[in-house]
Amino acid sequence: MSSSGTLGRPRVRRPLTIAALAAMILSSFLLVARPASAHGSAIDPPSRHYGCAQRWDTTWDNPVMEKLDPMCWQAWHANPAAMWTWNGLIQDNVNNDHQARVPDGTLCGGGDDTYTALDTPGYWRAQNVNNTFTWTMHDQARHGAAYIHLYVTRQGFDTTTQRLTWDDLELVKDTGPFPDSGWPTRPNDPILNGVDYSFQVSAPGRTGRHIVYAVWRAGHADQNYYMCSDVRFPGGKPDPAPPSAPPPLPADAGCHATYKLVQQESGRFQGEITVSADAAAIRGWTVTMQFPNGQVVDSAWDANVAANGPNWAASNVGYNGALSAGASSKFRFLGNWLITNDPPKLSCAATA
Repeated sequence: MSSSGTLGRPRVRRPLTIAALAAMILSSFLLVARPASAHGSAIDPPSRHYGCAQRWDTTWDNPVMEKLDPMCWQAWHANPAAMWTWNGLIQDNVNNDHQARVPDGTLCGGGDDTYTALDTPGYWRAQNVNNTFTWTMHDQARHGAAYIHLYVTRQGFDTTTQRLTWDDLELVKDTGPFPDSGWPTRPNDPILNGVDYSFQVSAPGRTGRHIVYAVWRAGHADQNYYMCSDVRFPGGKPDPAPPSAPPPLPADAGCHATYKLVQQESGRFQGEITVSADAAAIRGWTVTMQFPNGQVVDSAWDANVAANGPNWAASNVGYNGALSAGASSKFRFLGNWLITNDPPKLSCAATA
């Protein structure tokens, strides 16, 4: 594999079948083919589907997401089209009977099978808000509204274990009809290039995690959008602590290893490890890599690399394990990263 030029796309660890890939492409095409007037969602606090799209954009297949954002990860694997078309969760011709069109347990997905993973309870990313806060929705098509109904879950509802039902909600604001004119615009934003609708919402008596649920009926037609935004009011029990730090690596034994970042681009990187024997010859080696930012190794050459608990273990192949005293060999690997790509801690163990 060449180490020069643009990084090659690492091999997918869990490849899709041809049938699954075809279904993904077809479903995403059908959704993208909706009229341009069918676009909008809550952006602050973000809806579940917009939040996932905003955070991951073009790096949906980055396996780091599984650790850093597991609810978006499961939604992406359930149906990528739901994430690509975050602005297309729509039901037509509802005739204001939302409870009939969107049954209990399917509210976050708007009763649409494409978006059903949004209904999965869990620790979705939640935005901290006060009991009075500003809610903002973006209308790309600038169709105004016949109304927006804003709800907040009742105290005692557990967003991490319960599917949302209509009885779990309290209506806290009904905007009534309004046009798209007179609202802030985003003329230079390539994605959010419509208008923002912002309203003050008051939800007294709430603590901890809750869902802000919105029903938006567009002003130009019987087009209806549904969105769940996860929030955290002051108080309440905290989320589970993040996983504890992995145990320290063992001391080097018979060899040592050094790391070099060869190349890096958005979401991908190539690393190189140099393995050197100490004062005595060795017959083989294993290098343990402990990444501090959740990086994931995707593929390697000149070494066999596999996950080992929170770490990655790289062992020699047949032709580069035997080293005389002071001699060295190298291997390279491709990995995935997000936000920060600090170098790994290393430990080397030799086979004498």
